[in-house]
Amino acid sequence: MKRLKNLLVLSIVYFSFCNVLHAQTAKKPNILIIIGDDCTYSDLALYGGKNVKTPAIDKLASEGLTFNKAYVTMSMCAPSRSELYTGLQPATNGVCWNHAQARTGTKSIVQYLDKLGYRTGIAGKTHIKPKAVFPFEMVPGVGRNCVSETSPYDSKGMFEFVTRDKSEPFCLVTALTIPHAPWTVGDPSHFDLDALELPPYLVDNKETRLYYAKYLAEIEVFDEQVGKTLDMLKEAGVYDDTIIIFTSEQGAQFPYCKWTNYENGVRTAFVVRWNGVTTPGVRTDALIQYCDVLPTLLEAVGGQSEGFDGTSFLPVLKGEKEKHRDYAYFMHNNVPAGASYPIRSITNGEYHYISNLNSENLFLLRALMAKPEKTGYWFSWMDSAMANQDNLNLVSNYMLRPQEELYKPDDDIHERNNLVNQPEYSVVQNDLSDKLKLWMVQQGDPGASLDSKKEFKAQKKGDHFRIR
Repeated sequence: MKRLKNLLVLSIVYFSFCNVLHAQTAKKPNILIIIGDDCTYSDLALYGGKNVKTPAIDKLASEGLTFNKAYVTMSMCAPSRSELYTGLQPATNGVCWNHAQARTGTKSIVQYLDKLGYRTGIAGKTHIKPKAVFPFEMVPGVGRNCVSETSPYDSKGMFEFVTRDKSEPFCLVTALTIPHAPWTVGDPSHFDLDALELPPYLVDNKETRLYYAKYLAEIEVFDEQVGKTLDMLKEAGVYDDTIIIFTSEQGAQFPYCKWTNYENGVRTAFVVRWNGVTTPGVRTDALIQYCDVLPTLLEAVGGQSEGFDGTSFLPVLKGEKEKHRDYAYFMHNNVPAGASYPIRSITNGEYHYISNLNSENLFLLRALMAKPEKTGYWFSWMDSAMANQDNLNLVSNYMLRPQEELYKPDDDIHERNNLVNQPEYSVVQNDLSDKLKLWMVQQGDPGASLDSKKEFKAQKKGDHFRIR
């Protein structure tokens, strides 16, 4: 009997050891992140857009979990991508302006996943630096120049990357360069300009409709490239073994979108498909930001998710929780794209509070207002404003803003009705204002003084502003 008991104990120990060994050696899921370039979330059919069809994106959403309230902290390429790859917000990673570089010593997704046995590559646009912080393997086949008049795409390089060694997991970022302006890719001729449903933040004239159609044509090509990327995964036989993330980045190069803290600037399309984990075709109102993505992925593949500005929303992916953040936070520094115009804002998922720190200034943006060959519609807006009061309001409200703004996006998707200083909203306004100021202190964000040529030049020399 004693011998039998000993054999039983040994058997239990043996099988326990085998289970632990299997858990340690089981292949981790691959990761694919598909990023758009300046695509306003509300223009996509997935989020209510009426003008353009996106069958590939819609199909992916039908197979995964769609986030209704996902955000970037800054609606510019370099800050948003740096946030996504580092799990840190701009004041922490140092990328507080467009074309800025991360602080020396900052780690990104590449270093974190390398320790977990992943090889990490990027196909397409980078707009991140320095290389020491973002040492991605450069995967060929996708255009890297977002302002080119073409958008090269060939999945062969990506296919070679994902199939190179199936014994080790991969992380591939497919960073597409559309629908970034100048909107020369695709065929806008099939759009009926008169039938387009223009969002109310755009001046409705012939020039705007023409540029909007060109932008929509790029969204069509964007969707095609998303579909080809997913087909590449299927051909490689790893579609169901891969955590797939799709995101549209920040808003398009129209007023009230990119380079602002309005919802159409900072809110992003976000879909996660993880076979066997996410429930197909479900939507969630859980509040997330780009800085939450890296800690989520690390926890999902067995790594440590602490030490970031963001936190893991893995329980949301698994359907265990319906809520993640209490607040999402945003910042804007207009230098070097234009004259100083610092903005900070916050949302609790229901209300969005905006603080224009130097509201006495005009909002001036070189990329939008001084390049007629790329944004000719803006000059037609100025002309239209002289003869039409509604158009004048759109132009003047964009360039000269109040000190505070408060919106309820679920009822006012394009944020046209400012609720600030209305008595019935005073409690939420004050609460959000206090929470925003606290976040700025926690981030070491000095506020208006950060939006200066002096600070921008200092970071280019590697002398980032110090946490106060």
